[in-house]
Amino acid sequence: MPDYGHDLLFGAVLVPSAAHADDAVALARVADRAGLDLVSVPDHPYRPELLDAWMALAVIAASTTRVRVFPNVANLPLRPPAVLARTAAGLDLLSGGRVELGLGAGSYWDAIAADGGPRRSPGEAVRATREAIDVIRALWREGQGVRLPGEHYGLDGATAGPAPAHPIGIWVGAVGPRMLELTGATADGWLPSVPHVPPRRLAAGHRVVDEAALAAGRAPFEVRRLYNLSPGPGGFPRGPLDAWPEQLAALALEHGTSGFLLPAHQPALLQGFAADVAPATRELVTAERKRAADAPRPAGGSGAARGRDGVAGRRTGVAGAPVPAAFAQDRSRATSPEELTVRPTPPPKARRSAEPLWDESTRPAGPPADPERRYSPREQEPARNLVAAHDQLRADLDRLREVVREVLADALAPGDARAEIQRLSLRQNSWTLGAYCASYCRITTLHHTREDEDLFPHLCRSDPRLGEVLDRLTEEHHVIQVLIERVDRELVAFVREEGGERERQALRAAMDLLTDALLSHLAYEERELIEPMARFGTGW
Repeated sequence: MPDYGHDLLFGAVLVPSAAHADDAVALARVADRAGLDLVSVPDHPYRPELLDAWMALAVIAASTTRVRVFPNVANLPLRPPAVLARTAAGLDLLSGGRVELGLGAGSYWDAIAADGGPRRSPGEAVRATREAIDVIRALWREGQGVRLPGEHYGLDGATAGPAPAHPIGIWVGAVGPRMLELTGATADGWLPSVPHVPPRRLAAGHRVVDEAALAAGRAPFEVRRLYNLSPGPGGFPRGPLDAWPEQLAALALEHGTSGFLLPAHQPALLQGFAADVAPATRELVTAERKRAADAPRPAGGSGAARGRDGVAGRRTGVAGAPVPAAFAQDRSRATSPEELTVRPTPPPKARRSAEPLWDESTRPAGPPADPERRYSPREQEPARNLVAAHDQLRADLDRLREVVREVLADALAPGDARAEIQRLSLRQNSWTLGAYCASYCRITTLHHTREDEDLFPHLCRSDPRLGEVLDRLTEEHHVIQVLIERVDRELVAFVREEGGERERQALRAAMDLLTDALLSHLAYEERELIEPMARFGTGW
């Protein structure tokens, strides 16, 4: 399996014991101060010795300042998805955007049935989970009346909302092949646990998730891979703390796992995980990613696969163990060269705005590609990821336009509309575009910043003939940033002036110009960078 290039996350699994109600909160504070990224609690509503998971998460979120919190994983049969959606969104708003949603199809069916829940077959559990994800996401799109038919869960004119403060990830605790396929097709993350999916079975699970993602028109990297650890005899990772970084780094590099959750009952273990294991693992992964990016490629982009030690034909896996022959054969097939199959998205045929922006006829073009060049699927992955990232930006742009349309529609009385926008805004003293819009603007800016500071210099070093194209793309990034700020200013003015006609027209014009600019730019960037990224990679 590939390294998907995600930033690494480290977190904890804390048990909210009813007999020692303060322990989980105290450990969460330790995790927060130590610098961990995530705090989770298991969700077993039928076990009276445990506190309710969402009650524990709410207190943990109120007692910490930076860690993200989530159920690991929410028991769907005893938690209707409409309630889950609104609970997660509400806590996300109260915590400042620090909630994710781990979701489980159900287990321990006798206990669930004893508490009045359904007893589902494996097939029913998969279908119910798929419907639940649709319901949850529909209810996070605030302000819409939603109708969704369903065998297990449906909505019949429900009013969506509240919208969360940030795009909450839905991480599915999948084990069986049908749930893995569902995860690849619809979820934001896969969250297996060592006892159920030990390291030797990760490759097979990732392969199912990847194939399902591709079949659904998604890039595999869109599904984050997390892992509930279980250290100790027969578990993973093995040995003392100082032996863990190499094992976790191997999972990240060989399997694409980027989130590691440690069950802990002692503060010292959490502190050691944060202070020693996490930075050492990140250092190993960063160094290997840099080494792989800097390594010379064989002529024509083919050649024998090289192991982590650089020796052709020798592969090592988790903690240095040999990779099974079938896995090595799969990797060999994955390096077979072929024609470049990644295609740029066509630019929009019509403009929404009459305002002049930039002269597209003056855009430089890079050197023509070698028509005889062939690219392995792995070489094409960075280009495929670029298009997938752009597709996400396009989808988010559609949602941003929808948010602006809702504001312009005057669906609420002016006072109510201002209160609604204020509730969605970032926690600042001035009016802002709102949580969703601000999140989109931040994502777009970070995307462009990473290109300007990492990708573009790498491509320019690899082929100086790309210099003019990269300079032009950088200039357009700055223009788009100015347009994003303009949309924000116009919405501020619209709210302050209670929707005057001039402000209405100005907001609509700013949104149309941003749409024209971004769609045109993304199409141009794909046209010019798909082939160079397949040839030279990303540099990170």
